[in-house]
Amino acid sequence: MSKDFKYFRGSLVFSIAGVLLGAGIGYYYDHTIDSALRAAFIVCVLGVLEVSLSFDNAVVNATVLKDMSPEWRHRFVTLGIAIAVFGMRVVFPLAIVSIIAHVSPIAAVVMAATEPDKYSAELVKAHISVSAFGGAFLAMVGLKHFIDAEKEVFWISWIERPLSKLGRVDTVQIGLVVLLLWGVSTQLHEHERLTFLVAGMFGLLTYIGVDGIGSVLDAESAAEGVALRSGLASFLYLEVLDASFSFDGVIGAFALSNNLFIIATGLGIGAMFVRSLTIMMVEKGTLAEYRYLEHGAFYAIISLAVIMFLKTFVEVPELVTGLLGAGFIGLAFWSSLRHNKLAPAQE
Repeated sequence: MSKDFKYFRGSLVFSIAGVLLGAGIGYYYDHTIDSALRAAFIVCVLGVLEVSLSFDNAVVNATVLKDMSPEWRHRFVTLGIAIAVFGMRVVFPLAIVSIIAHVSPIAAVVMAATEPDKYSAELVKAHISVSAFGGAFLAMVGLKHFIDAEKEVFWISWIERPLSKLGRVDTVQIGLVVLLLWGVSTQLHEHERLTFLVAGMFGLLTYIGVDGIGSVLDAESAAEGVALRSGLASFLYLEVLDASFSFDGVIGAFALSNNLFIIATGLGIGAMFVRSLTIMMVEKGTLAEYRYLEHGAFYAIISLAVIMFLKTFVEVPELVTGLLGAGFIGLAFWSSLRHNKLAPAQE
């Protein structure tokens, strides 16, 4: 246990600082101890929710990170966490409000600080675009894992074997996502359809671009540069993946608070623990030990993509999202334990 604690030491220190910061923000706005304690509690709740909703993100991160060089792993947990906490949880929401409300970035910051109700209302207006972009990107991530003609390990065989055979058809997953985008758009109001389709196409193009960069760089023949360039491509992939996960969480967090800074602090704590989980799984070889855990994470990703699409026209409670992802990972973990127990007897 003490050996595992080292992975979370930095996250715990960050969490303590974050809770204190949240209490300070709450006191600054209302000048009461009660508001400070309430803000600190919301920070804790958001941190726990972020970890529970993003465990599958940690598993997928680990599948990519295990093949990266130590230098790029270090960059992921230093520069990457700065981008995840500050960029995705603070800068990106401000950029959305700036675009939606047609105000300058500075005005968006002032709005978030002085008119949190107005700021949250402007951000929620972007949920169609955010859900379409994030859903399309995550759907591609999930389908790419299962639609693979070279796949050898199957968890739910009756689903995964037919999908694996589809991998013989180039770009079939792109066609499936485009078809899904069109199907969801037919359920939206007419004035929302174009916005949804355009944002979804940008999510699709972003995945193609990041995946294409990785393919080009991996094809380089210079042996000395392959590790560095592959690390760069994987780093970009992980950051966009984290962004896609954070989109839904940032908007959903406004159900608990309309203060951007409290939300960013709480979600930032969760992001730190996700990073710690990722590093622990890589260094302890968790994915190799539990062979179906990766499958469960990708099922959870596909379910999250579908939920993001559904949220554009129906209400889906955050509890459902969290339980569905946790359910897939829990079943995959149980199946892995069962396989490990039966494997020696079969051999």
